[in-house]
This record gives sequence, structure tokens and C-alpha cells, in this order.
Amino acid sequence: MKHLLLSLALLLPAVALEEGFTPLFNGKDLTGWKRVNGQGEYKVEGDCIVGFGENVRKNTFLITEKTYGDFDFRFEMKFDDLSGNSGMMFRANQKPGEDGRVFGYQCEHDNGKDRAWTAGLYDEARRGWLFPNKANKEQCAAFTKQGKEITKWDDWNEIRIVCEGKHIRIWINGEERVDFTDEAEEFTAEGFFGLQVHSGKSCKVRWRNLRVKPL
Repeated sequence: MKHLLLSLALLLPAVALEEGFTPLFNGKDLTGWKRVNGQGEYKVEGDCIVGFGENVRKNTFLITEKTYGDFDFRFEMKFDDLSGNSGMMFRANQKPGEDGRVFGYQCEHDNGKDRAWTAGLYDEARRGWLFPNKANKEQCAAFTKQGKEITKWDDWNEIRIVCEGKHIRIWINGEERVDFTDEAEEFTAEGFFGLQVHSGKSCKVRWRNLRVKPL
């Protein structure tokens, strides 16, 4: 019986294996999202959300109106060109004020082939890099080596973020990049997701197939 169930599972379509996931993007417009901070822009193009801008003075975010705590979050991202940096915020929050600064956990989207830190864990507007730890040169070198081997610079990258309590894990293209437990007092248990257009001369990045499953 056990072998029969395993065989059936292997025959199931991908959608069945993702039971319990809810799309964050309706494929038509930006309902459920809002733009905050900075001068970057966002638009819907086909089945994608595109973030773009030139001479952007401040980091700009397109954030979900809903917040999430423990979850399995999956999406795909791709740079249209490598001229600008980006990232995906999760469990993020805003500082007080009408257009308060977005801060919190970020899954890095690194446009630099020399560093290749896409799917690293950054703490936006707060502590900086959490993993890899910049003080650990050996860890950084290993992270760069892995990134160069598995990052797709001209194609879509599949990214998965799982948060359970203080435990944060991130994968890219099926390879684990981050396994981090946040024991610091800055630990954040809940917040919104947010797409980033980084400040700089130019940025153009796109996301698709954004879906989340509460845990």
C-alpha cells in the first residue's frame, strides 16, 4: 500500500502537490498591493509584476496589504538586465509616519555575478546581512561559490522561503541557501511581503507565480 501511494504521488500534477497555496498576484492588476517609499515604479506585464526605474533616489517597495506570520512562500524572479539590485521583503514592517521606511527581512536579488548572493538573507534598514555573515570570510566565499553555480542570470529563478517561528530557510532553484535562526531582539514574527526596486541609476526586475501557504 505504501508503495502504491508513493507511485500515485509521483503521477500527480504539480498543482496538486501545492495544495493549500494561495496566489498573491491575480495576474491582471495590482489589487492587494500598494507602492511605498521612493520613486521606483511597478506594472503588470503578462503574467508578471515588473519593478523598474531610472535614477531612483530611495529604495521603493510594492507591499502586500495583508501580513503573514509562519508560511511557505514561493515565487520566481528574473532580471531583465543586471544594471540594478533588488529583493523580496518578508515579515516586513514600516516605521511610523505617512510613508514610513520599510524595514525587515529581505531575500536578496543580487545583480552582481562576482558576488552572486541572490537568496541570501538581509535585514533591510536595520542590521544588514544576516546570512552570509560578512565577518565570516570563509562562509562568504562558500556562499559566493554556490551562488555562481546555481543562479540563472538570464532566466527565471525559483525561490522558496519558509518561516516557522524564529527559523528562516531560503532555497533557490532547489538548492538551500539559508538556514538561519534569529535569536536577536530584532526578531520579527509577522509582516508583509514586498517587492523592491533598489535605489540607483537603473533597475528592471520581474516576478511571477507568487503564492503562499500559511503554516
